[in-house]
Amino acid sequence: MSKELEKKKMEAALEAILFAMGNAVEAGKLADAIGQDEETTREILGGMMEKYQAEDRGICLVELDGAFQLCTKSELYGYLVKVARQPKKAVLTDAALETLSIIAYKQPVTKIEIEKIRGVKSDHAVNRLVEYDLVRELGRLDAPGKPILFGTTEEFLRHFGISSLDDLPFPGTVQMDDLKAEAEEELEMRVKV
Repeated sequence: MSKELEKKKMEAALEAILFAMGNAVEAGKLADAIGQDEETTREILGGMMEKYQAEDRGICLVELDGAFQLCTKSELYGYLVKVARQPKKAVLTDAALETLSIIAYKQPVTKIEIEKIRGVKSDHAVNRLVEYDLVRELGRLDAPGKPILFGTTEEFLRHFGISSLDDLPFPGTVQMDDLKAEAEEELEMRVKV
């Protein structure tokens, strides 16, 4: 069998696996499935990503924290809504976004640590984020009471269009100074009340 034919067969196998699985599949598992090393498998997947983009297809191949998934291109969601009658998209409140930011940057993190940073109870916000599959339980902290540790999910990566947590933006010094000033101002308002 020629190399080109063999490559097409591996692409077809990867496409079939990713389509059937629905969720993201780790590169190592994909490599095992097609009998290749991970580097070769990643090269094939990279070529597939380029093909999907260049051929103006309805699907795309995305990498999510070392795993790969077939997804509908976001610019085509309007067509899906007409058929699927997609439920109302969840809207994140400011409290939920603030809580999600803390979890994303500090994970794994306990609810107590989140509340210490926010200065208010965060049960509802954390529960809502778990319900939306943006946050999940990662285990328990080895401390009195064994508090639950929270972290982000693949859905979080997908929702915010990033491949891994390393792609999260890092606040610059000007932003940090603004945040500190805002926090001090909020603290002074609480003291006055």
